Amino acid sequence: MKKRVLTASALLLSLFTLTACGTDSSAPASGESKKEITLTLGAYTVPKEAFAKIIPEFQKEWEKKTGQKVNFQESYEASGAQARAIAGGFEADIAALSLEGDIDTLTDAKLITHDWKNKQHGGMITTSVVALGTREGNPKNIKDWEDLTRPGISVLYPNPKTSGGAQWDINAIYGAGLKRSDEAGAKDLLARIHKNVKTMDKSGRASMTTFENGTGDVVVTYENELLLRNIEGAKYNVVVPNDTIKIENPVAVVDKYVDKHGTREVAEAFVDFLWTTESQRAFAKTGYRPVDPQVAEEFKDQYKTPPGQFDISFLGGWDKVRKDLYADGAIWDRVLMGK
Repeated sequence: MKKRVLTASALLLSLFTLTACGTDSSAPASGESKKEITLTLGAYTVPKEAFAKIIPEFQKEWEKKTGQKVNFQESYEASGAQARAIAGGFEADIAALSLEGDIDTLTDAKLITHDWKNKQHGGMITTSVVALGTREGNPKNIKDWEDLTRPGISVLYPNPKTSGGAQWDINAIYGAGLKRSDEAGAKDLLARIHKNVKTMDKSGRASMTTFENGTGDVVVTYENELLLRNIEGAKYNVVVPNDTIKIENPVAVVDKYVDKHGTREVAEAFVDFLWTTESQRAFAKTGYRPVDPQVAEEFKDQYKTPPGQFDISFLGGWDKVRKDLYADGAIWDRVLMGK
């Protein structure tokens, strides 16, 4: 069964050639009855390895159940960039993004019209925490956020203007500062850490690759990114700060495009498949924290829950975070300008 992995920009150029892969983009729901059908997945970069395990299992199950072969067009981009690509015309049937705010971009564009949170686990398929990755043995003795402000410490995190992972990173730092001080103190902690940032890549995956290539003393990233590297044979130290944020990663069917392509039934089945025990184990084996309680219990020794863990509600929810931290002229812009 065919599976193609493309960037969002490449997929935008190929929207009119998808009929060769089994999807007639001008066809109504009759596409559902074809012997072969194509789903287009628009995802953020980090779960690529998990989807590589999950997609073949879904293909086998769907063909056994319906007799229909499912091909996948896959695009992996920084979450914010992916959301903007879908809103701009990349016809993804399913959006698997880093954060709720990027799904909101598609809702605001009237591409997602159903209540995507009215699903299992509120529409979230995985969780994680923001963690710190250091070189083997933790030679700079990094233990918590304040250590990232020390002279001579080289820090990596991606750009929150393009990366959902980066927004989780910045939220974690700012929230940790709020737990210990006030808004001024939280901004000060963020500013002092940012002074030591060596580079800001487009995505969390790109930032991790830069770290793997030898740049930086510490990378601020998803815990699952670090666990995956260690599962694959790396020897990074995974430092979970005492105060850090719980990451929640959503998925949703993109209503406008599945109805246009005639793929709603299979797209909804694939999304539901992401909550099965089998899929949740695949996520866990690539470092994510499963949302399924049974699977989470199986893998509990893989994770550390920090005593000061908080979620996005501690910062007032995503609407407040977007306004206070990431709007033009807000806290993040002032940190960049040194104000």
